[in-house]
Amino acid sequence: MGGMGEEHELARDFQRLVKAAADSVAGGQSNELIDRVTGHLGVPLAQALVVTRVFEDWEHANIQAGVDAYLAEHGTVTDWFGIAGGQRGHEDLVGMLVAGRNHGLYELGAVDYRTAAVGPEAAADVVQLGLVGTVAPDGARVLIGVRGANPQYGQMQCRLEVLSGSRAAATAARDRIEQLMVEHDVLRGQVLAFGVSEHRGNELLTFLPRPALDEGEVVLPEGVLDAVERHTIGIAEQGARLLAAGQHLKRGLLLHGPPGTGKTHTVRYLMGRLPGSTVVVLTGTAMRFVAKAATLARRLQPSVVVVEDVDLIAEDRSHHSGGGPLLFSLLDAMDGVGGDADVTFLLTTNRASQLEKALADRPGRVDLAVEIPLPDAAGRAALLQLYSRGLNVTADLAPIVEATAGVTASFVKELLRRAALRAITVRPDDPQVTVVDADLTEALAEMKDARGALTRSLLGSSDQERREPG
Repeated sequence: MGGMGEEHELARDFQRLVKAAADSVAGGQSNELIDRVTGHLGVPLAQALVVTRVFEDWEHANIQAGVDAYLAEHGTVTDWFGIAGGQRGHEDLVGMLVAGRNHGLYELGAVDYRTAAVGPEAAADVVQLGLVGTVAPDGARVLIGVRGANPQYGQMQCRLEVLSGSRAAATAARDRIEQLMVEHDVLRGQVLAFGVSEHRGNELLTFLPRPALDEGEVVLPEGVLDAVERHTIGIAEQGARLLAAGQHLKRGLLLHGPPGTGKTHTVRYLMGRLPGSTVVVLTGTAMRFVAKAATLARRLQPSVVVVEDVDLIAEDRSHHSGGGPLLFSLLDAMDGVGGDADVTFLLTTNRASQLEKALADRPGRVDLAVEIPLPDAAGRAALLQLYSRGLNVTADLAPIVEATAGVTASFVKELLRRAALRAITVRPDDPQVTVVDADLTEALAEMKDARGALTRSLLGSSDQERREPG
């Protein structure tokens, strides 16, 4: 299936002969589960062959989508059925069939289901443990088995197993299911974020809502947003013509500048401007999954890989000069995506100097670095207008613009909130929240007070602003 499991050597295609059970069974007792399996396949259990593919846990919904599409395409010969009894958490499907036939540990049961996310606010029922009878593309009888991950028992991946009396039939059915998984991929076009689960540190993939910001909500110096859009949206829109002209599509964009200036805000704006692109977000400890993120991005292109605060992974210099091992994993992942892939690597950092040598030593990974600076006077005026939406501001904003030199967009946003809170507190009966001069000046004085130094630092205010008298 286009590499859903092959890249981690989790995918494997093998033929296993289910061992004859008759020698181990006393009295030839009948087992309804085995009868159901062999009755559909038309061969004894000893002659059944199985091909298997192993997938990441977060591919479970895709497995279900592929199997459902296959059943709709080829028809279902028998209904789904499950397996009851024994220690099901420790056995794979074939192991349970063998144990059921040899020792009577497993018998016919109900299908186990679980719920899997297929979007930020959508979920679907998927088979956790079950089998269904159908036919291969050539008409031979096959049995499809799905086994979900079970971290409680150390089973960290999902398994798709196809049984048949013919290896060729089982392989053809499995391959077609994987093709249909690609066609019905529930991850395509979504905003995804890697995280770490509590079970043995294995990765999780969660769905996030796609931000929707208009251009007026992004306040940057003149020309900065245009440059960012040309390098991301512009290449996406003209991708076909660029490829035809022999140009590459993969691009790396680094947004750098002090904390709180709007780097993440700009990233969120770009996510909304690329509604057809898959976005994979990496932050914090999830950055160690950058290789998997790059693989997903290549598979689900057009796509964007967002790595926030990338300077944090460059701090450990104990193994490599110029950056830690994780930084080089990121650069390797960026290099591993082909130039013709419509993939954008979008990096943000508060400290570009931490990355400069590593990026210079490996040219081509990042082909545009854009500074997101502290807002100038015009920018601060625009931010005051932006964050005043919903308020009735009668105050003169010019003195506030002058008094806030060196502050960040985050500082301005918090200033308006504090002014609004003061207005509500002082004039609780006012039907509309009206911000007057006193509300803004007192809120600003409070934020510039010496006791608020840590708050100002957390909001990203510059040293220049912090040196000004309160």
